[in-house]
Amino acid sequence: MKVGFIGLGNVGGKLSGSLLRNGVNLTVHDLNPDLVAEFVAQGAKAAESPAQIMRDCDAVITCLPSPTASDAVMQEMLPEVGPGKIWMEMSTTDEAEAKRLGAMVIERGGAAVDCPVSGGCHRAATGNISIFAGCDRETFEQILPFLTTMGRRVLHTGELGSASVLKVLTNYLATANLITCAEALVTAKAAGMDLNTTYEAIKISSGTSFVHETESQVILNGSRDISFTMDLVKKDIGLFQEVADRAGVTLEINPVMIKIFDDGIARYGDRELSPNIIKRLEEATGLDITAPGFPPEMLDDEPEEPGYEVIPQGREAE
Repeated sequence: MKVGFIGLGNVGGKLSGSLLRNGVNLTVHDLNPDLVAEFVAQGAKAAESPAQIMRDCDAVITCLPSPTASDAVMQEMLPEVGPGKIWMEMSTTDEAEAKRLGAMVIERGGAAVDCPVSGGCHRAATGNISIFAGCDRETFEQILPFLTTMGRRVLHTGELGSASVLKVLTNYLATANLITCAEALVTAKAAGMDLNTTYEAIKISSGTSFVHETESQVILNGSRDISFTMDLVKKDIGLFQEVADRAGVTLEINPVMIKIFDDGIARYGDRELSPNIIKRLEEATGLDITAPGFPPEMLDDEPEEPGYEVIPQGREAE
């Protein structure tokens, strides 16, 4: 099966790299010709347009920065969609938008999947990231070999759109973790605690989290570099707010987080690295929240392993 990949940015470039590294017949497209050239040099084919990539490939993956970008690419691809074609949306997008665009693909005889990833860019680079997939079971089994090449843990979440709901939910939790880690580290420093010891105390305690064990390290290094920016956080927690609003759930914490990131963007710019939300507290207290011995960026030290489908707890009993 020929696979196309549109969007070779921070995440897309790493996911498509896993496909290419593992021998998948890959065609790529991106607005940045330098990124395309890098993949061509490694053996990928280049497509001049989204329409061509859909015409030439059996399955086309999009990994784009916004729902607006996904819509624009879909409008170009749609005339080439027909029976046997599969669209796989790996962007973080709105559930309703994934369903809307997917319905266009299905109407023309194709199959549609929303399959966002979770676990950080460093795990996307090694094929060890997690992937959610929303689609019918037949389509899921058809694309599972590609999903398990790009990721280690793959969860079939249900119908089209369900993966996007779970993705923005998990990003909401990650954002809450980031804000609370920032507050904890600043408070520890203000209370006279050693930050290296503080990091370890949190890591071995009930207060630990994936975010602490990764993002707290680059915060303490001072680089604050996780290849993720404040505007993307604002987009994700905004999408989560929309899910809650549609479901009639009145949230209390998320609106506060949106205000915090609105303030961070106003101060530092929308393309500021997201862990630098801690700068608001550093500036307010006059404290420097850095410590020796932490890495400037996160690297996945786990070996690349074959992916597998995750079966939800209790589902096997059914």
